[in-house]
Amino acid sequence: MVFQQSKWGKAILYILLFSYGCVTLAPFLWALSSSFKPLSEIVSGGINFIPKDFTLQNYYDIFVKEPLFLRWMYNSALIAVVATVCNTLFNSMAGYALARIDFAGNKIMFILILAVQMIPGQLTIVPAYLIMKQLDLLNTYAALTLPMMANATFIFMMRQFFVGFPKELEEAASMDGLSRFGTFFRIALPLAVPALAAQTIFVFMGAWNEFLKPLMFMSDKTMFTLTLGLNTFKGQYISHWNYIMAASMVFTIPALLIYAFFNRFFIKGITFTGGK
Repeated sequence: MVFQQSKWGKAILYILLFSYGCVTLAPFLWALSSSFKPLSEIVSGGINFIPKDFTLQNYYDIFVKEPLFLRWMYNSALIAVVATVCNTLFNSMAGYALARIDFAGNKIMFILILAVQMIPGQLTIVPAYLIMKQLDLLNTYAALTLPMMANATFIFMMRQFFVGFPKELEEAASMDGLSRFGTFFRIALPLAVPALAAQTIFVFMGAWNEFLKPLMFMSDKTMFTLTLGLNTFKGQYISHWNYIMAASMVFTIPALLIYAFFNRFFIKGITFTGGK
């Protein structure tokens, strides 16, 4: 605290934060710059942030000459939106039930949810693939959306939020004739906007950036997501880094928009879900 209050301490702290910000931002700025460069300039070995031969041809090629690029964007958007909506609803309902409803097996269910969080997601890929194969769901949207409809981590997060939910509001809603579902949808859920916003950011970005599941479940190029489609620009003898960089910039826009829109609720949601 004394270090932060002194002028030299603040100056050093700001210098460290600024340096860290530059180190973090530099690769993104280079990728943004490279998206406007021809391939020859990218592979020449220079690390210039200002393109010598500025061009929009890379964006034209991925949108016009690559016939599946828009389809990959649609696939990614559809899966991310479905996963976000389902998680927001199901995780909230499960978290509310664990926090506010005293049913048989409540504590056991909560312990199981905590245990699920300790299992690395990579261990479940092969069982998930075998299940999808048995259900004949490979190369379908269901193969990606069904496993993403709920998440143990966010069930726990919503449970932590609803643990601190005032009982007086539920009692008042009950006196007004609202059922348990009515109380949840008309009272609890609207007041959980900060937690829902934090959950929305994490779930959308996780689903939008997912690479391993599409790689396992999708073999038809028309069903590729954008993350998997970007990999097709890398060949055995040459990688089209100009197209990869341009597509990567397009790929980051939805995530940035989601974060910018929900940013004002983000810190508040993390604070509320951290404890009672």
